Amino acid sequence: MNQPQPILSAIWDRHSVGRLSEPAPNQEQLETIIKAGAAAPDHGHLKPWRFIVFQGDARRKFGLVLAQAMQARLERQGLTATASQIEKEQGKLLRAPLVVAVCAAIDEESSIPAIEQFAATAAACENMLLAATALEVGSMWRTGEASYDPFVKAALMLKETDMIVGWLYFGFASASLDDGRNHDGAMNTLSYWA
Repeated sequence: MNQPQPILSAIWDRHSVGRLSEPAPNQEQLETIIKAGAAAPDHGHLKPWRFIVFQGDARRKFGLVLAQAMQARLERQGLTATASQIEKEQGKLLRAPLVVAVCAAIDEESSIPAIEQFAATAAACENMLLAATALEVGSMWRTGEASYDPFVKAALMLKETDMIVGWLYFGFASASLDDGRNHDGAMNTLSYWA
């Protein structure tokens, strides 16, 4: 049997790691990850993606924005955030030494539909995760309510129509990257139209 090509190895080996520790990807690794994202399929060559990096104290500072946004969402529902909810929200970006917010800057004047601009940015996310795996960097793709919050978008200098496609977490995975997933069941999702 032929040995899998490196890209297939990255695909089979890639999985999400919930908590990542130091070291963060170094500058060369980060640039490789970003360039991999920017190599995603892109109908119309719009390059709709925006990559916003959080590391060091910026993660903690932006955690205050996330907590403020969460408190406002709860207040609109007539609820009050508990101290533990606030602490959890503030600490979200601290789950990894480096986080990249991957955003779709939607060009509303383009003939390319917004959903395709979103899809191109989602493909950029996957490319970034595969590149990280190939570099032996642990990763996690997260979303959550903050991804859809206008206050959070504004803090990232995004327009209301822009989309936060994912918060990509990068760092060292202390556990083995082999999570025991079996991909054999994939063929059960296949059908042929005739």
